Amino acid sequence: MSPRLVKTRAASGPEAAPLPRKTAAFGAILWGGFASGVMDITAALAIYGSFGLKPLRLLQGIAGGLLGPRTYEGGLATAFLGLLCHFCIAFGAAAVYFVYSQKLPFLVRRPLAAGALYGAFVYFFMNRIIVPLSRATQYPFSLKMVIIGLAIHICCVGLPISLARRYAKPASAP
Repeated sequence: MSPRLVKTRAASGPEAAPLPRKTAAFGAILWGGFASGVMDITAALAIYGSFGLKPLRLLQGIAGGLLGPRTYEGGLATAFLGLLCHFCIAFGAAAVYFVYSQKLPFLVRRPLAAGALYGAFVYFFMNRIIVPLSRATQYPFSLKMVIIGLAIHICCVGLPISLARRYAKPASAP
């Protein structure tokens, strides 16, 4: 039998010990989502801050996908909602990568190439599908902003997620 199909008994009782695969999935999604969330928001705050965008307004803009233009009237509450949404998206992106990595070994074997491609995919998915369907403010096309956004998503989203998946350690069986 395959090790992922075998449940072992815990030494102290009849409960089944966690399966190694579940621990690897949890670790990959947890660390990939957390790392990409922190790196992405840090890069966005630094880069867009250099253009004069205030952190509160940037975070409120993320919540604008749910709230529309009134997001900017909500103060810290909508900024916090924006940060929460940002991390939900990051953990969702890590979970999607993990699921696909189960079927496409390339995503695990070649984390740098796969991560770069995935970062670009996430960027275009968010900006060409999710944002237009949301209530977020729509901005005119800017090649400069596309290049900046792609660079951030490749380095700060795709790569941390792919590397977290590649180096996720399954739990050792008791």
